[in-house]
Amino acid sequence: MGSPFRHRNFSWYFTGQLISNTGVWFQNLALQLVVLGATGSAQALSGITIAQFLPIFLLGLPAGRLMEHVAPRTVLLVTSLASAAATAGLVFVVNQDPDLWALYGLVGVLGTVQAFERVAAQTIIFELVGAGGLSRAASVSTIALAAARSVGPALAGLAFQGLGAGACILINAGAYLLVFASRWLIRPAELHWRTPVGPDGGRPGPADPAGPASSSFRWSRDVATLLVVNVVVSLLAMNFGLVLTSTVDLSYGGDAAAVGAVHTLNAVGAVAGGVLAARRAQVTVRSLVPATAVFGAALALNAAAPTLVLFLVAAPVLGLGVGYYQGIVNAAAQESVPPRFIGRMMSWMTLGSYGMVPFGALAMGWVIDASSGRVALAVSAVSALACTVVVLLRTRP
Repeated sequence: MGSPFRHRNFSWYFTGQLISNTGVWFQNLALQLVVLGATGSAQALSGITIAQFLPIFLLGLPAGRLMEHVAPRTVLLVTSLASAAATAGLVFVVNQDPDLWALYGLVGVLGTVQAFERVAAQTIIFELVGAGGLSRAASVSTIALAAARSVGPALAGLAFQGLGAGACILINAGAYLLVFASRWLIRPAELHWRTPVGPDGGRPGPADPAGPASSSFRWSRDVATLLVVNVVVSLLAMNFGLVLTSTVDLSYGGDAAAVGAVHTLNAVGAVAGGVLAARRAQVTVRSLVPATAVFGAALALNAAAPTLVLFLVAAPVLGLGVGYYQGIVNAAAQESVPPRFIGRMMSWMTLGSYGMVPFGALAMGWVIDASSGRVALAVSAVSALACTVVVLLRTRP
């Protein structure tokens, strides 16, 4: 009875997210391998990450305020079409000797669109299922990302080797058109509308179930703790596109198939982790204690793998930690504020989750070039375990 899939709108949303996240892997893997093949530099590879996520750092908060005045479904329809157009443009610059600045520029355009896409995709979850199913729906939504990673990298690796980078980009552009169709099928009449924030940014509307107590966005101790943990983990422990790809390619000498395999095995574990997170009917900030501890231990295990074979064996364990952490942190964020302020809260979460990625990519790129991907994973493990201690101290009964 608690399954969010009993809501037709959520089923269409989840389907669209699954298609979108799968298609993105074709593009991301193609860009990563093209840049690494042309330059052999993790720093050059980090340029893609910076171009993609820096716009989210700059535009994430304005996007959150926009969600308080414009329906997230409308935003998602516009961003899916804009993403298809921007992705198609990459076909003209992806080749054996790419113009890196042109490539970075087009990825930056796509990142600008994604700044609004990612906030809207998180904000709409309440409208799809209502307050009663919010925790489970927020956790289940992370499974779409993990499930896409379970098939996307492997399919993308095969497509890259058999068809080339240009075909991978076109596949992603076509996926965005399918995403548009799935979002169009969401019925506005069946949505659970949030109360919009008035022009003064404070007065609750007559339909606000929380009343005057929720008339302003409040920085509680729990909210501050959650946002700090989100920033630290995102900055130092979530750069998997860069760290895992570079570790397999540069540290172990693996090929495109090996890169796809490690991401796929990682994602299989992430699906299991997301399912475990979704089993919790209620999630609080305190729930981050086991989530960050398991994540940190999994990172340490992967950092200790001395060979590619053992690295592949440990990949599902890391995925389990990632999936469980993401499911818990997203559900805790959704539950930590009144419904009217979910857009603003998720814009702060998006700023932490994705806006910090460019800076994390610079740091991890430097660590990898100076030492190895395994050292970067060890740094990530320490940061996640440190967050466990922070949550323990700040959420003591």
